[in-house]
Amino acid sequence: MGLAVPMPSGGVLRLRGREFGPGRYAVMGVINRTPDSFYDRGATFAFDAALRAADVAVRHGADIIDVGGVKAGYGEHVPPEEEIRRTVPFVAELRERHPDVVISVDTWRARVGRECAAAGADLINDTWAGADPDLALVAAEFDVGLVCSHSGGLAPRTDPHRVAYDDVMADVAATVTGLAERAVTVGVRPDRILVDPTHDFGKNTYHSLELTRRLAELAATRWPVLVAVSNKDFIGETLDAPLTDRLAGTLATLAVSAWEGARVFRVHDVGAARAALDAVAGLVLEDSQEERV
Repeated sequence: MGLAVPMPSGGVLRLRGREFGPGRYAVMGVINRTPDSFYDRGATFAFDAALRAADVAVRHGADIIDVGGVKAGYGEHVPPEEEIRRTVPFVAELRERHPDVVISVDTWRARVGRECAAAGADLINDTWAGADPDLALVAAEFDVGLVCSHSGGLAPRTDPHRVAYDDVMADVAATVTGLAERAVTVGVRPDRILVDPTHDFGKNTYHSLELTRRLAELAATRWPVLVAVSNKDFIGETLDAPLTDRLAGTLATLAVSAWEGARVFRVHDVGAARAALDAVAGLVLEDSQEERV
């Protein structure tokens, strides 16, 4: 008798007693506890500033707060001890301050994930495609969620150089579903798992645009899809827009992604994203009602 094949959640995501089913869009607000983040340049590095930003995000409709302690791209080396210092006390304070919000930690290190889960995190956002395979074991140990991502084989904090794919969506889908299935086999609940095509990680602008156009193919795997496109370089390059002028492009990309089946949206401007996604939700609901008539 063969081994059972791990099955997707059927599109339902359950985190901290909350359920995000089809048509229910979850906004993930970004809080970077880093001095050199690409977007805010350290605006929320200070503990109090980060708390104020989290309060604003929750007030504006964030379902999830994503806490990161290391810049994704090039920069100063941050040892695990420093990443823990930046994230764990903040997660603990955020858990006490907002008991109902879902807390995510953006890390690729199992040691950091374990400390944050013990402090109250509900989701481990691994943007580096299982670079530390023990991260899935941590998610299973603490019964928390896990984001399975695609980085094109790159090591953490490295940028792509002349990257090429025969079919970028096929590569993404195979990688993230494989990671999701592996996570289930080590004990992560299927309804705790998200998949992320990971725009701009191991990809050029063409690839990121292609992924957005074909996102329905990833949603068809029935693993809930997270998109993290907010203010990214592919939007800036497409619109010839500087970092400070990418909100319109971000909102357009969020709307297309939602229409194509994405479920969770990692953003810097929670209020604007919430409004855009609520508008899409209204259109999707109206379209569904017309089909039933």
